[in-house]
Amino acid sequence: MPEKIRLQKFLSEAGVASRRKAETMIENGEVKVNGRKAKIGDCVDPVHDTVTVAGRKVVRESTLRYILLHKPRGFVTTMEDELGRRCVTQLVSDIPERVYPVGRLDRNSEGALLMTNDGEFANAMMHPSRHVSKTYRVTVRPPVTQDVIDTLASGVEIDGRMTAPADVTLLTKEENRVVLEIVLYEGRNREIRKMCEKTGLEVARLKRTAVGSVKLGLLPQGQWRDLTPQEVDKLFSQAGINRKKQGGRK
Repeated sequence: MPEKIRLQKFLSEAGVASRRKAETMIENGEVKVNGRKAKIGDCVDPVHDTVTVAGRKVVRESTLRYILLHKPRGFVTTMEDELGRRCVTQLVSDIPERVYPVGRLDRNSEGALLMTNDGEFANAMMHPSRHVSKTYRVTVRPPVTQDVIDTLASGVEIDGRMTAPADVTLLTKEENRVVLEIVLYEGRNREIRKMCEKTGLEVARLKRTAVGSVKLGLLPQGQWRDLTPQEVDKLFSQAGINRKKQGGRK
């Protein structure tokens, strides 16, 4: 008897989207199984069933890719943009596999962005319960007081909910600007910008310098590199998932 798996898991493993995004695509009627419009809860046989998204057949990737991209400012973190803005996928167009962003960096932010076609990895990095850290170098003005730093670290109320405790370190202090290092353990939308706005700070520059133990380092802006198997294993471990090294990588 062929082994069936959840449709959203199949789509995730095929590199189409994360499981959460795949569920939205199913709900929006974009997904069909053997010509029939799919619904949440459907299972598929990866070998014998035909799955299409917006009319295009989905084929599971045999090669898993884990990419670190140095995202420049001015690019949106989506696969495509209806407004015609530049997308991060343009920066990885030379990768034969279809990789998608793990989480987001807003258009005016820059730095470390993970991309993959491994749905399990993407879910592990993004799920709120996993608390994989993200480190940012944030240039703000005007100068900040220790009280403001303490407030950012302990949490501020955004959209009716307090932010989780963060690590905040003063890196440099000049007359008209201050550079902070902020380490977050949750992934709310535009969280740092909203935290700073709440405390009266203007963000002049925001750069993500690390995701978990993977540091941006000297990777040039707009360029990408493959994560090493050791880096992938360590990120899974930091998300609380222990498993053997992924096979099938390039």
